[in-house]
Amino acid sequence: MQLSHRRVWTQRREAEIGPFLGCLAPEVLWQLDADGWTLVAFEYVEGRRADYAAAGDLELMVDALSRLGRAPCPPIELRAAEQRWAAYVDNPDVLARFAGDSLLHTDLNNENVLIREDRALLVDWAWATRGAAWIDPALRVVWLIAAGGHDPAAAEAWTARVPAWQAGDPAVLDAFAQAQARMWAEIAGDDPDPWTARLHQAARQWALLRASR
Repeated sequence: MQLSHRRVWTQRREAEIGPFLGCLAPEVLWQLDADGWTLVAFEYVEGRRADYAAAGDLELMVDALSRLGRAPCPPIELRAAEQRWAAYVDNPDVLARFAGDSLLHTDLNNENVLIREDRALLVDWAWATRGAAWIDPALRVVWLIAAGGHDPAAAEAWTARVPAWQAGDPAVLDAFAQAQARMWAEIAGDDPDPWTARLHQAARQWALLRASR
């Protein structure tokens, strides 16, 4: 990526966080800036993209998110969850419950999950965030609906198998689901392509399920 690219920070983040990820992700081998370009080399991984409709892949994702939930957050500068979603939450006391000391991936679409034999590896850590451990499992609900074709209740059932999900207060999860619906409505309004529309619909379905209980 060129050093002048407006998203060069994403590649910097990948190189910075990689050494702390261990078996969660392909290893970062080296990083180099030269002649106006920034380069990052990763371990070669033979695998395939995850299928969020396949039970076997979902089992591997449960394991990956369980391992991530136990991983310490690295001592690097990361955006805080309570800052990242502040625009979509009305109650500051609820928003404060998004805070935490866990490392979050936050972009768990199936394109960012590599299935390697008996393990799921997480790639593309550009949006890594520091926050409450239940947030990544909660974000996964939206992706299981949008990319896996699950209904919201089934998506939550899969997510409930991740230990960190159990730490989420139901009222805070309700607010988080509503925040996702608001965020994706905004994104879909600014960039109305089929993919963002699908994510908006998925987030809305999840928020409606939470509100109906």
